[in-house]
Amino acid sequence: MANRWYYQRSLSQKNGAIIANCPLPEVRRQWVTRIAFQDGERDGEGGLGDWLALSDAVGLSRDEVVDERHVLTGVRFAVDGYVNFCRTKPWIEGAASALTELFSPDHMLDRVTKWRQHYDWIKPDGYAYFESRIPVVRRDSEYTLNLVLDHCVRRDQQDAAIAALSFKCDVLRAMLDAIDYHSGGGLR
Repeated sequence: MANRWYYQRSLSQKNGAIIANCPLPEVRRQWVTRIAFQDGERDGEGGLGDWLALSDAVGLSRDEVVDERHVLTGVRFAVDGYVNFCRTKPWIEGAASALTELFSPDHMLDRVTKWRQHYDWIKPDGYAYFESRIPVVRRDSEYTLNLVLDHCVRRDQQDAAIAALSFKCDVLRAMLDAIDYHSGGGLR
């Protein structure tokens, strides 16, 4: 939870970087909804508030999560690299990196179903993040795919979009590898 929190709290910075690099007002207006969803209107609201509710539901104190004392070096390095990627690459490549969202809704739904089945001790309000995020990510992923298809028309742009998506997959894999290694699974 604590390592994923670091990723969650960095998403608005990543999305802000994409907006900052984008010259198209219509894209910026649409993309900014991701920041509003994640940050909420006030502290304790939005995706971050829901993520903290999940932390509470599994027994982590908010202080432990928010102060990031449990964030692994490998996770921090991967997430910071992702934010930097979106700061330094063209906006459409940052957007293309978010295409991992295409697979998220089904994975999230499956994850929540399995958690409810195997971890009945998790308090029901801990699932708020997923319950609110699944329909939003379905909409966001469709928008992102159409955006990339519309703006990556040349072969070099398409290759850059694929490379950006591949990079994001590497970020997620690096996070998982760091967590697996730390938990004693080792790297295989």
